[in-house]
Amino acid sequence: MAGRAAISETRQTIERSKAAIGEGGTMSNKKPDEDGKDAPSDARKASAGSRTFEKICQQLRAKLGGEVYQSWFKRLKLEDADGPVVQLSVPTPFLRNWINNHYLDTIVALWQAEDGDVLKVEIVVRSAARGAASASARAGQAADAAKASAERAKANALAKTDRAATPAQGRTTPEIGKNGEMLGSPVDSRYTFDSFVEGPSNRVCLAAARAAVEKGPNAARFNPLFFHSNVGLGKTHLLQAIANAAKAKDPSKRVVYLTAEYFMWRFASAIRDQSALRLKETLHEIDLLIIDDMQFLQGEKIQSEFCHLINTLLDSARQVVVAGDRPPSELESLDPRVRSRLQGGVALEIQSPDFGMRLAMLERRLADARKDDTSLDISSEVLTHVARTVTSSFRELEGAFNQLVFRHSFEPDIALDRVDDILGHLVRVDDEKKIRIEDIQKAVANHYNVARSELLSNRRTRSVVRPRQIAMFLSKTMTPRSLPEIGRRFGGKDHTTVLHAVRKVEQLIKDDAKLAKEIELLRRLIRE
Repeated sequence: MAGRAAISETRQTIERSKAAIGEGGTMSNKKPDEDGKDAPSDARKASAGSRTFEKICQQLRAKLGGEVYQSWFKRLKLEDADGPVVQLSVPTPFLRNWINNHYLDTIVALWQAEDGDVLKVEIVVRSAARGAASASARAGQAADAAKASAERAKANALAKTDRAATPAQGRTTPEIGKNGEMLGSPVDSRYTFDSFVEGPSNRVCLAAARAAVEKGPNAARFNPLFFHSNVGLGKTHLLQAIANAAKAKDPSKRVVYLTAEYFMWRFASAIRDQSALRLKETLHEIDLLIIDDMQFLQGEKIQSEFCHLINTLLDSARQVVVAGDRPPSELESLDPRVRSRLQGGVALEIQSPDFGMRLAMLERRLADARKDDTSLDISSEVLTHVARTVTSSFRELEGAFNQLVFRHSFEPDIALDRVDDILGHLVRVDDEKKIRIEDIQKAVANHYNVARSELLSNRRTRSVVRPRQIAMFLSKTMTPRSLPEIGRRFGGKDHTTVLHAVRKVEQLIKDDAKLAKEIELLRRLIRE
């Protein structure tokens, strides 16, 4: 009997021990809250923060593109998302500074759209992040966030009583719909008409942009207003300047700026979430719609929705401003209804900057850089040389200037004969004329006496097929465009059709010396 009693007591002890053991095999330290229920675990909070972080990363990839995401956000990690301050980390100070300067507002807006309690997002260097989680630091962050929240509430109250107040400095917040959803992208307040470098190549475009803001949709000839140019010539700057000027003129005006890719993502997400109708109703309420990179708008459903949107806005006397890398008539991938609507306004081209504009841009950049580093000294001779040699775009000019500033940190006296060596790693100093697919199509059509529209059609007659194949071959060998992009420029052809044309012409050139000379002649005509 004594033995049985001992066994029974042992079993009871084991059962009590199991009850005291948590799921992870350790003693449970859970304490009941005031209601008698278990308090939420840190693991559960961390899991919610991780899910939000993954969602933000997916949205960044969709909005900015895979290449940009891989470059700047691939090594971004979540350190802490408990409370009003979210802390993300990157491995290097360079990555932290770049994200803070270029993408922080976008991350904050996306995070607040997912979690309205978040007031601040911090980007820190990973090694520092691990040792920075002290209680005093966290208390300071919470205090800062509470202060920022109070200031934001105060600013909102002032805005309601005084709509004529001037907009805050720095990047502006994105336009928010009545249902609380973010409609567009944040607009950089540094992009203004005053900071836009004006010259002969863009003066007409700048005047039209100012008129669109001043007169609004009442100036029928400026609605829709379409800007087109090669990359890096100031389209985005001009579009965001329009947004900033419109908001400054009337702070109550609902201004939405977004890229075509972001527009597609918003509609695709709305369709997936079964909220497309709500999104369309919200978009129809805006006063000024600004779309950048129109050439990337793809998809029959998306284009149909876009067509309905601009029809609604234009018919209700709302302003629409669009930009692309070529005029509306040459955007073959667009639905004919969209293309026709865009052609109903005015299309203006921003051309390459002349020497005076390039030099003015460099001098302005130097003056801005000296505000942060008074020791920075780049001679006027060097700036003049760069302005004369880097001629293709403001973007490449900006890259050249940044390269010089970087070299100045360890080579203070940059000799003039060193400039070409320094810039040779970044840009092509002796830049050739930029060749467009449209230029190739026109040259080939004229040479073979066929209409350019026939090159873009599906006609299979020999008189059209051979010139079309030659035009595709020249587009592949004389431009940096991809096979799918070339196919889209030829009336929506598949990339395999372009590849077949390229291989066919390559073979014909080997076997036909006369054709080889003919194509070489076409090359010279196109370059001229």
